[in-house]
Parts: sequence; C-alpha cells; structure tokens
Amino acid sequence: MMRGRSDGGQKKRLIASVCVVALFVCFLFMYYGSSSQGASALEYGRSLRKLGSSYLGGDDDNGDAKQDDPVTSAEDSLVVAKSFPVCDDRHSEIIPCLDRNFIYQMRLKLDLSVMEHYERHCPPPERRFNCLIPPPSGYKVPIKWPKSRDEVWKANIPHTHLAKEKSDQNWMVEKGEKISFPGGGTHFHYGADKYIASMANMLNFSNDVLNDEGRLRTVLDVGCGVASFGAYLLASDIMTMSLAPNDVHQNQIQFALERGIPAYLGVLGTKRLPYPSRSFELAHCSRCRIDWLQRDGLLLLELDRVLRPGGYFAYSSPEAYAQDEENLKIWKEMSALVERMCWRIAVKRNQTVIWQKPLSNDCYLEREPGTQPPLCRSDADPDAVSGVLMEACITPYSKHDHKTKGSGLAPWPARLTSSPPRLADFGYSTDRFEKDTELWRQQVDSYWNLMSSKIKSNTVRNIMDMKAHMGSFAAALKDKDVWVMNVVSPEGPNTLKLIYDRGLIGTNHNWCEAFSTYPRTYDMLHAWTVFSDIRNKKCSAEDLLIEMDRILRPTGFVIIRDKESVVESIKKYMPALHWEIVASEKVSTGSELDQENEDGENNVVFIVQKKLWLTSESLRDTE
Repeated sequence: MMRGRSDGGQKKRLIASVCVVALFVCFLFMYYGSSSQGASALEYGRSLRKLGSSYLGGDDDNGDAKQDDPVTSAEDSLVVAKSFPVCDDRHSEIIPCLDRNFIYQMRLKLDLSVMEHYERHCPPPERRFNCLIPPPSGYKVPIKWPKSRDEVWKANIPHTHLAKEKSDQNWMVEKGEKISFPGGGTHFHYGADKYIASMANMLNFSNDVLNDEGRLRTVLDVGCGVASFGAYLLASDIMTMSLAPNDVHQNQIQFALERGIPAYLGVLGTKRLPYPSRSFELAHCSRCRIDWLQRDGLLLLELDRVLRPGGYFAYSSPEAYAQDEENLKIWKEMSALVERMCWRIAVKRNQTVIWQKPLSNDCYLEREPGTQPPLCRSDADPDAVSGVLMEACITPYSKHDHKTKGSGLAPWPARLTSSPPRLADFGYSTDRFEKDTELWRQQVDSYWNLMSSKIKSNTVRNIMDMKAHMGSFAAALKDKDVWVMNVVSPEGPNTLKLIYDRGLIGTNHNWCEAFSTYPRTYDMLHAWTVFSDIRNKKCSAEDLLIEMDRILRPTGFVIIRDKESVVESIKKYMPALHWEIVASEKVSTGSELDQENEDGENNVVFIVQKKLWLTSESLRDTE
C-alpha cells in the first residue's frame, strides 16, 4: 500500500474508509487471534487483501488517490497503534530495493551494460509499501536443517523453471511436493562434494579438505546458483557468502536461504561489494557468466580488494580450458591482466584454474612504471563500501601487513575468540574484545533460557544480528547449528572487518531502508538498540517493523533489546503484526552492554514470535 496525501473531501472520504477498515481488521484479529500458538493460521478475506496495493502503483499509479499517511514522524510511529492490511498476493516475494518494476515505473536511467539495474534502488519514504507481505499459496513451515540442505517445500518457492532449465546439471529436481538438491552445478555435475575435494587436492591440502587445517575459513562464491558449493563447504567448517543478483534466475538466492545456506543478493556492477578489504581466503566463480575483462578489469580488481594476502581465486569456465579461438583469446588477455595484478597460477587442472594473490607489496613495487592497472591512491580507504564506486586499481597492503606477509589470523576455530589483528584500527584493546565476547556469551545463554519453552536444537537456522558491532553475539552461537548474518551500520565504526577476521560473515546496511533479501528468509532477528538508533535518525520505526516482518519466517523470533519506553511503544504493534509475546525482562542499567543509556532508564529484553497466517486462498489450497 502506498503512502501519500490528498486534499479536500476526497481525503475525508478516504480517512473514513480507513477507519471502517481498521475496525474490520480489529474484529478479524479478535476473532481469529484468540489462538496463542505460533503455528496457528489467521485467515484474511479477499476484500481486505485488495487494500494491499504496494508502491508498484496498481489502481493508484498516478499518485492522486493515495491513502493518507497515518505517521507524521518517527516519534508518532512509536506511539500510534494501528492495523496493517495485507499486500496483494502478487507481492509475496517483493524486495523493495531490488524491484525492477519500481525501476521501470520511476523511469530511472540506468546503464544495463554495467548491471546497474541489479543494484539497490530504494523507493522514497512516500512510496514504501505499508502492508504485510503474504506467504504464497500453500506455504508451510520450512523443513529443518540439516534436512533442508537437500530438500525444501515446493509451495514455499513455487518456481520450477530452474529444475527444467538446469535438468542436465543436477541443480534441483522436482519430487512431488518437494524440490530436492542433488548438489550439482554447471561445472560439477557429479556433486559439489567431489568438486571441492578435487580443488583441495589440486592445492595439496591435507586429506583433500579445503579448509587447509583451519587456515581457509571465509569464501565468496560469485554467481552461486542455488549455493550448493557453499552448502557442502559447511561440513569443512568453511563459511561461504554465496552471492548472486536478482536476475533471470531470480530465485536462486531464495532457494539458498530456504535451504538454510548463507547467501546474499548482490552484483558486481558499479559499486563496491558490501565487504571490507581482506575479507575472504577464497573467491570462487564456476561458470558465473561474468566478463572479467570489462572496464579495464574492474570486477577482477574488486575481487582482489576483498581477498586476503595469499588468497585464492578458483575459476571454472570454458576460458580456462576450451581451445576454440574465442576462448583462447579471452584466456590470453585474462592471464596477462592477472599477471600485471601480481597473481600467480597456483594450479591448473582440467576445467579449473586457481590463482593466488601475493602476500606482500613486493611484486607491486617491482612493476615497470606506468603498468596498468595502477595502485590505488594512498589516501583511499579500502574498507569504505557504502555507495562507493569500484575503481580499476590495485589495493596495496599497509606497511604493517606488507611486513607481516600474511593476514596474521589464527586458524579456525581459534580465530573466533582470538584478538583480531585489525582491532587496533579502532583503538580497542584486547581486554575490551575479550570482555565483549564474554558478555555476549552470557546474554545469549540468557536469551535461550527465556525462549526455553519455544526453542529446540533445530528450531532456528538463519539468524541475523541487526547491529553486530564486533560479532560477539554470533560468536556465542558457535556451538549451535546456526549461521549469522552480521549487519554493521555504514554510519558507525566499520567493525565489519573485525567480524570477518573472526571467521564470520556479514554486510553493511542502514536500517532506514529495506534489506537485500527475499521475504521469509530469517528464523531469528536480534535488534540491540536498533530502534533507538532509528529514532535518533528520524527514520520510521513503523517501516522497520514492517520490514522485519517481511524478512522473518513464520514462527520465527525477534529479540529486541532497547529502552523500556521504546519497547513499550513497540508492544502496541504486536496485534497488527500478529507477533506473539514470548518473554519480557528488564535489564539492569549497570549492564556494560547497555551503558549507552545515559538517562538511567531501564533497558528491556523483549522476545516475540511471528505467527503463521495465511490468506483465505492459501488456506483453501492447504486444505
């Protein structure tokens, strides 16, 4: 539903209509909301769902007859309790900042040749949807991990074109009500596990295990398909950021997340990837259909930026082995480019070549003057990523890293709790790091105790820490069978590099905007003072609640840790969101995690669970 303002009698009539609808919604909630079970279904009639036209326009495309905006400020959005209509069924997979319909409607002038149309373009506040995203017809609570690695409910992602299009490559197979994933890929038809073992063998890693005894922990898989490569690396304690755009195979990331595999919607277009420099030990591209030679090697140089000293780039593609004239030409040009970048071939076998990045600046300093690509400016920040354009230059190491000749990281799992080498960049002491790690270990234990009646060992899989700081919340979850997307604000200290140094993964994001993921992709959201931050930025807490509901799976949990006054105002939205309160507990003002609260107000840990609700059509299909 679009927000906007109209004048005169039309506005009064609309307000009256909205009031009538609000009363109707309240009646529906009182009637259907009596069940307290998280998996209970709330039915909505067709007349209510018709109200849910999103910013795509619908009948209100000209913007002259939009609903009056009920929220005039961030403060008001935390005070006024209201009901939310349900979006039209056609928006059940909406990603507000990656929606091409919005791009077309706004007539944005984008360069398709450099993939700008796959980058983030968020609607302005007045054009954001103001309704709850419905699940697709027949939606079921997702299959639990680890079984979900190999199969998902077809009704949850009713897109089978990949099964047909990639039928000869074993990406996915339809089997009755489910879609199964045999582990195949374009260049590993016989299974990702065998392909991974072959790569480890090529690099002479012990026991053909790619983690190299804990030294290889973080991987970037570009153009990941349905992320089977990353799925099978998990068994080796390797954490993969599986990356793909919302393109013609638009549901591949949705499948990955439904399976419980770490994944993110992104593209190598014009802007830097949302990761700091030196984040990954390995980058991987298996027939990812990327032209690495374009724009003076710009995209390959972006991979170089995010690779650690001595990091690898594994490339499986016809250019690496085919002998026809076109592929030989590309291979020759690409080989010349990476040689000027000081990469060397670590090994080349069959369809795969693996290059290795240098450990120090020595090779860069030995290049002939004027060699292209040049080194980046000495004053350029290699870790700045928010809205920063990629540059066709080589990111050299700092004097410290050049001297160290490596990342200086401990092998996994010791690196999770070892003081990160880049801790000094923020003026943080080892003592502060260790204390933060221990405090969050205690808090996570407390959270799980509060949820003990609701949560089992396999209840949650995909978790997001919406304000991750140093990643200690995620570190405290090490012994649980989960993975965490750590989110760091671009406005604060860029501690994301500490998170990657710990062997974890994450991204930059401003919560005044929608996150780059499909609806219903996370089992748990952890919001530590996120709502206070939103209030300070004058952004809408109501928008944030709707966004959290969008990305949260039905029966999923939200843990909010914030000021008591903020939590009390959020509670008023529970009926509208169909979130059930699980626990609420005051936190002592003396807690070191809550020391930012300078007014002496108590902080509260507030835990809720999202109910499974279905539209009348979905209920009928389920029956």
